[in-house]
Amino acid sequence: MSLLLAAVAPVFLIIAIGFLIRRNGLLSAQADSSLLRICVNVLFPCLIVSAIVGNDALHQATNVWLPPLTGLFMVGTGYLVCWGGARLLRIPHGRETRTFVYVAGLYNYSYTAIPLVEKIFGPKALGVLFTHNLGVEIAFWLGASLILAGHSEAGEAARKGIWRRIVSMPVIAIVISLVLNFAHAADFLPAWLFAAARMIGAAAIPMALLLTGATLDDFLEGVRPSRAGAAMLTGACLLRLGVLPLGFLVLARWLPCSTELKQVLIVQAAMPCAMLPVVLSKHYGGDAGMAVQIVMGTTVVSILTIPCWIRFGMLFAGIHPL
Repeated sequence: MSLLLAAVAPVFLIIAIGFLIRRNGLLSAQADSSLLRICVNVLFPCLIVSAIVGNDALHQATNVWLPPLTGLFMVGTGYLVCWGGARLLRIPHGRETRTFVYVAGLYNYSYTAIPLVEKIFGPKALGVLFTHNLGVEIAFWLGASLILAGHSEAGEAARKGIWRRIVSMPVIAIVISLVLNFAHAADFLPAWLFAAARMIGAAAIPMALLLTGATLDDFLEGVRPSRAGAAMLTGACLLRLGVLPLGFLVLARWLPCSTELKQVLIVQAAMPCAMLPVVLSKHYGGDAGMAVQIVMGTTVVSILTIPCWIRFGMLFAGIHPL
């Protein structure tokens, strides 16, 4: 358990630092878009290249096609379970239900999961995490257009441009890196290329976590707690951090797959709700206030639940840390 706490603590410490530097004016909201573009289009692709090219685990074909399917399946399962939860909680039909299902059904598959997978299970599992996230990206944008936006004009526009959003720079980097890895490019390309990619990619997660903390501070503005919001937050925590992790762990134990994919599933089981759906809730006509409360609440509670779920998941699936 001490290893897990040591892995989790730096992640939330960096998020807290991002929160504080925004609160104290050291990082302006105007700088976010530029830093985010650098993070998504430069830092993350370099991190992906350094994690995938030369990764022996990704020479196995099953580690290329099965992880994306598990990602797509688990997000889809999350949407269905949360739709049932919305009915039990008697959340009003319309944008409230759509927001609850979309936000609570999607886990934080990237910024928080990446450092934990790398720290606990090592670089081979990190490469498999990126292939897993291909499926999550597809489910993420399908959910935004089909669930969150519904039949609105924003939904129609989202559905028309969905593939342009899915085919982002990180996705392109994953595909190219997989091709290079199958070609054993690490054996004939200059080593300094990969050294540079590692150096640049090393900045991706700290930058992303700082921006996450700063964004959390932005989300808090204008949020007013209510009894109805507290009930929905409680339901979201029970589903996202209590019920849905069991599905991941069932797959981690009984799915015939590689050890690396089992390791990824164990970490993803423990993740809170993703944060980008808050932004999309504002853009696609969802209930942004509800989205903020769910994301903030599950993130705070996950500080306690992440080590417990990962520890239990390793015991349940018979997986050991690096």
